[in-house]
Amino acid sequence: MSEAVKKAARLSVAPMMDWTDRHCRYLHRLLSRDALLYTEMVTAPALVRGGALHLLAHDPAEHPVALQLGGADPVELAQAAVLGQQAGYDEINLNVGCPSDRVQSGAFGAVLMEQPALVAQCVAAMRDAVQVDVTVKCRIGVDDQDPEVVLPDFLEQIRGAGCARVTIHARKAWLKGLSPKENRDIPPLDYDIVMRMKDRFPDMHISVNGGITSLDQAEAFLAAGLDGVMVGRSAYHAPTDILATADRRIFGSGRDSSAEAAVHGMLPYIDAHVAQGGKLGQITRHMLGLFAGRPGARHWRRVLSENAHRPGAGSALVLEALAAVAEAALLAEASQAG
Repeated sequence: MSEAVKKAARLSVAPMMDWTDRHCRYLHRLLSRDALLYTEMVTAPALVRGGALHLLAHDPAEHPVALQLGGADPVELAQAAVLGQQAGYDEINLNVGCPSDRVQSGAFGAVLMEQPALVAQCVAAMRDAVQVDVTVKCRIGVDDQDPEVVLPDFLEQIRGAGCARVTIHARKAWLKGLSPKENRDIPPLDYDIVMRMKDRFPDMHISVNGGITSLDQAEAFLAAGLDGVMVGRSAYHAPTDILATADRRIFGSGRDSSAEAAVHGMLPYIDAHVAQGGKLGQITRHMLGLFAGRPGARHWRRVLSENAHRPGAGSALVLEALAAVAEAALLAEASQAG
């Protein structure tokens, strides 16, 4: 297991469809140099049969960065893992947690919790094909499964196939009766079972995922003995709160970042993207939460949301939005002083 990636996995940003694209990851890297970042899930068939290698595009600044694959065919996943390694990813992660209908119809994602032997075959094939870490992200079970029975068996089998690092989303996935969105909230969280799995598999690097909304929570899980914490929606909607102090608090390295520093760091990236024909909104949609909870946050979101689609919109608009934040902050200070 790569020690550098293992260390980075103390805090990671979850793979999130339609959200953690390369623009989002570039922004998150400006806020934290140390956290492990993940791609959106990329299906092995799209890479191997569809030749969609553009899905592997990323900026060198994103490292350490992991590629999450979806699939259930060991041979195809091994081929996709090779493509991911060739593209420069630091880790290949297998999705055994996504409950979407589209994923179920492909017989992969969370439904694979019902086929641990197949998951083990997939892990073994990928491990044989690449030198980078091969990891798994799973649920505690699906539908009527008893997590106390299925989760230990699942971990035993993937560990036997050579998987040394796993992230456990501490909820069941209900494949029958709940939508993917509902599956992120309705099944109750069971953090205790994740802690018990760490006790039972002390040699495995185990991260917890699901419902984590603050660095305080992350620090508590690490202090309790877990190896890593993966944060999802909170890292997207309020990235500054989760990532700007993570290098100091979680990794004991570096100094704190800020939303303002991240905005200025994005400007050359935005200029290059727009110069190549890209749209400003493709980037700024990921930046809307930078000032969440701060004076001026609403102005920031409004300026970007209402104008990023306009022809010629670029970094000047972002600076205009930033000026609105600064003005709101001054007004807030003045009102408090008065």
